[in-house]
Amino acid sequence: MAIIEVDGLVKRYGEHTAVDDVSFAVDEGEIFGILGPNGAGKTTTVESVEGLRRPDAGTVRVCGLDPRRDAGELKQLLGAQLQESELPDKLRVGEAMELYSSFYREPADWRQLLDVLGLAGKRDAQFRRLSGGQKQRLSIALALVGSPRVAVLDELTTGLDPQARRDAWDLIEGIRARGVTILLVTHFMAEAERLCDRIAVIDSGKLVAIDTPAGLVSTVDDMQRIRFRPSTPVDHALLTSLPEVSAVEHAGGQLVVTGTGNLLHAVTSVLARNQVVAAELRMEQSTLDDAFVALTGRKIDT
Repeated sequence: MAIIEVDGLVKRYGEHTAVDDVSFAVDEGEIFGILGPNGAGKTTTVESVEGLRRPDAGTVRVCGLDPRRDAGELKQLLGAQLQESELPDKLRVGEAMELYSSFYREPADWRQLLDVLGLAGKRDAQFRRLSGGQKQRLSIALALVGSPRVAVLDELTTGLDPQARRDAWDLIEGIRARGVTILLVTHFMAEAERLCDRIAVIDSGKLVAIDTPAGLVSTVDDMQRIRFRPSTPVDHALLTSLPEVSAVEHAGGQLVVTGTGNLLHAVTSVLARNQVVAAELRMEQSTLDDAFVALTGRKIDT
């Protein structure tokens, strides 16, 4: 069953169309990603889902409710971690949780939530004393304190170091395990690839594609690439004569061999027969980043 339904969503700011006829549905219990570069229309889309923006055209339903008309009821069912959210510097973590908890009819046990999110020891800490990762975990806790059916997480890990980002990913997977449907906005390919069941790719306000991460990657091609540094010069013809090889090129002292099928075995076998050692050998296949470039014609700047 679809818990979020967006149909023909359009949002304009003056003459600029930020979201242009976007449609998608999110199934209950799913982690659904919205992937795109900064300025693509991702945040405007989710703010329309949350009821923070009034669409110029199209319809949005969350748990069967209209986010604008049924705003009061939806607030009891949807938790949101905004792209930019700050609390007063001197507000303590426990005070923030108790305040937010008072907004809901059936709130979660906020003390237990802090414990689950690794913030129990920071209950009396002021917001200004928290690290970036701790502030992000607090923002998740505030989004979940109402026991929502749907959680919207907007650019959750922007600005975090790699370890804090991975910790946040573990938290998101734990949230889904609690039965919460997650709408995840991101421009990090690795984040989308690891977490999302399906991804909507948005670029310049338009929906470019919707599929699983693997499904998006499969639309690129089935090409593989092998990079290595040969111990002695290699005649390109030695490799291009192989049926699995489609191209050979030099790149910074390395050979890059592109092809299909059992490419690795074919290349390493012919090198071994000719007493060539392939140092620093690395196998590459198409990634979500490759799929995004193929779909939009450009890379995301992270």
